[in-house]
Amino acid sequence: MKVRNMTLLAAVFLGAITGAAHAQDVGETERPDSTIINIAGHEVPLVKGGLYDRYRSNPPLSVVAAESPETDLSWFKTLEKTKVDIGFESYSPNFYYENSRITAVFTADLSGLRELMPSEVLEQVQPIQIWPNRGLVALTAYAYHYCDNDSYNEIALSIITNKPGGSNLGPFTMLGQTRSKSFWGYVLKLPVDTELARVRGVVGYNLPKWLTDINYREGDESLTFEVIDRETGEVDVVFEGAKLKDLSSDVAMVTNSFTNIDEKGSLIYGYSVSRQLSYASSTSDEAVNLTLTDGSLSRYIKTLDLGSVVKYEYVPDFQSALYVPKPLSAMLQE
Repeated sequence: MKVRNMTLLAAVFLGAITGAAHAQDVGETERPDSTIINIAGHEVPLVKGGLYDRYRSNPPLSVVAAESPETDLSWFKTLEKTKVDIGFESYSPNFYYENSRITAVFTADLSGLRELMPSEVLEQVQPIQIWPNRGLVALTAYAYHYCDNDSYNEIALSIITNKPGGSNLGPFTMLGQTRSKSFWGYVLKLPVDTELARVRGVVGYNLPKWLTDINYREGDESLTFEVIDRETGEVDVVFEGAKLKDLSSDVAMVTNSFTNIDEKGSLIYGYSVSRQLSYASSTSDEAVNLTLTDGSLSRYIKTLDLGSVVKYEYVPDFQSALYVPKPLSAMLQE
C-alpha cells in the first residue's frame, strides 16, 4: 500500500478536475435536465424524469426492469418496502440496483480513534484492537451506478467496532465478524457528490455527509476515486484500488451496520445488506494507492496515523438495501 503526502500543486498531475464543489451546486440547479424539490426544508436539485423525481424512493420494479433489462432484480422481489417518516416521507429499505466499490482496511492509532467517538457511543461499542494500541479503520469508495436515488459516488471512512452489547476480544471479534459477514462501525466522514444523497443522509440518517465533487474512473487495471476539496476546488484525496483477478461469482450476503446518535441525542443503529455478485480480496500492500494532499479530508486522515493494509476488497458488482435507523435500545433488548 502506498500512502503519499502531496502538496496541492500535485493536482496538476492528477488529471482534469471537474470543478469546485460550490460550482457544482450552481451547475446542479441550473442544468436544463434538472428540477428542484423540497426535502425537509432543503432545496434539492434532481435529475428531471429520474427515478427519484418520479417515484421518491419507491419505483415499481417493473419500471426498473424496463429501464435496465440486464439487471437481476430477483433479490429485490423478495424485499418489502415500508413507508417511513425520517424527517421527510420515504421508503425503507432504499434499493441500490447496480454498484461497484473498493475497500481498504488499515490499522490506525487506537487511542486517537477512541477520542473521535462520542462518549455515549463508547459506552456501547469500542474500536477493535487488532494489536497493542492499533485499531482498524475502513476506507470505502462507492460508485452507485443505478439506484432509487438515481446515481452518485460516496466515500466512507469508518472505525471498525464490536457489535453493541457484544464482547470486544480484538482479533477474535474481527474474525467472528468476518466469518458471519456482519460488520459494525462508527462513521467518521461521508462525502457524496449529489445534494440528494447529502440531504437524505444528514436528515434521514444523521450521517456526517457533505457535498463535493467525487471523480470516478475505471481503467484497465484499477478503479480510482478523486475527492475534491469543497473549499479550494483542488484534488484532496485520491483512492485507487486494483482490479483483482480470480473474481468469485458465488453470491455473498454481507451486512454492514453502524452505531450513531440521532438529532435528539438518542443512540440509534442502521444497516445495509449487500448482495455481492462479483468480488475478490487481497492482503497485498500493492493493491492500494492512497494519495493525500493538504486538503481538509487528507489532513483528517493523516491524524489517524494509518499503518499497513489488513485487507483490500474489490467488488465490481453488488446490490444493496439500506434500512432506516432504529433506536439502539430496541436491539439491545432483543
